[in-house]
Amino acid sequence: MPLDARLNSLGFAKPPAETRVVVAMSGGVDSSVVAAELAGEGYDVVGVTLQLYDHGAALAKKGACCAGRDIHDARRVAEEMGFPHYVLDYENVFRDAVIDEFAESYLAGATPVPCIRCNERVKFRDLLETAKDLDADCMATGHYIQRKMGDAGAELHRAADAARDQSYFLFSTTREQLDYLRFPLGHLPSKAETRALAVKHGLPVADKPDSQDICFVPDGDYARVIEKLRPGAAEPGEIVDPEGRVLGTHRGVIHYTIGQRRGLGIGGLAEPLYVVRLDVDTRRVVVGPKEMLATRTVPVREVNWLGDGGFEDVAEREITVKVRSTRPPAPAILRARPGGLAEVELLSPEQGVSPGQACVFYAPEGSRILGGGWIWRGA
Repeated sequence: MPLDARLNSLGFAKPPAETRVVVAMSGGVDSSVVAAELAGEGYDVVGVTLQLYDHGAALAKKGACCAGRDIHDARRVAEEMGFPHYVLDYENVFRDAVIDEFAESYLAGATPVPCIRCNERVKFRDLLETAKDLDADCMATGHYIQRKMGDAGAELHRAADAARDQSYFLFSTTREQLDYLRFPLGHLPSKAETRALAVKHGLPVADKPDSQDICFVPDGDYARVIEKLRPGAAEPGEIVDPEGRVLGTHRGVIHYTIGQRRGLGIGGLAEPLYVVRLDVDTRRVVVGPKEMLATRTVPVREVNWLGDGGFEDVAEREITVKVRSTRPPAPAILRARPGGLAEVELLSPEQGVSPGQACVFYAPEGSRILGGGWIWRGA
């Protein structure tokens, strides 16, 4: 009998009923379908939902995941499918590990991606350890990404549906975490397939809309959240051109991001201007023509390497990279540097590359994710 014929769908050589899997349930349709499918296959499913906000206040926040409405929805799915469900209070952990850094990064002139830090520091660290404490064989999530077995072990690959692929937000998943994680939705061709499975199981969240914004900024107003977290953070200053000539005033650097064009309040100019740099120390917003946004060399730190061998062995190699979640991978050259640093040379310049964003590495052919790191100002 071939080895794979002895394995269940999660990769274990034992019956599903003897395989315990913790499912991270956000209350949305994706994780609910994962839990329902696994329960339907006969696995020993345990649902866990993280409470990241005050339960009462969160009920009024539309579009916020891990809030009161979502906890209720996750509990309903667990009750209807007949498996245990636990709610864990992670408010303090989430604030310390994600929200505070988000605020500090914006105050430093960066453009952070808190969803990556949440996966890295909360879901795939603390929650994963909780799953192990519950004697689970693995933890499953509703992320659209694929885990495939290669010659050297588990590999991370992009989702089959490019429109739903979440690899940009999961590049910091470590090899050890990848051994324990499962992503049952990554092979599906479209979100329509997921909703069809939700209907098949009669789930109450089958028609629930997807969350859109950062969960703790459900209205998209980052600056308002930062001002609430850091009173007095929005100090006014000058808008200047690259030579330092004053073109206008602004109401706080936190209201601006690299590449921004609209809302600058400096009309009547001969050509459109874009935010090209944020000088936090002098409280200046520097604007210039679009060509000043073009970036070819991207310094990266805190590299998480998922390719073969050690990252220190990567002297130079051809890859493709994403420097923002909404763009397809573009050809680049990766050069490893000591101390978890790297230099990425983009073969075609990208516009609006900003410190605080992620730079994710992909194999030039196929779907494999090789890791990634964080864009920073250093050379």
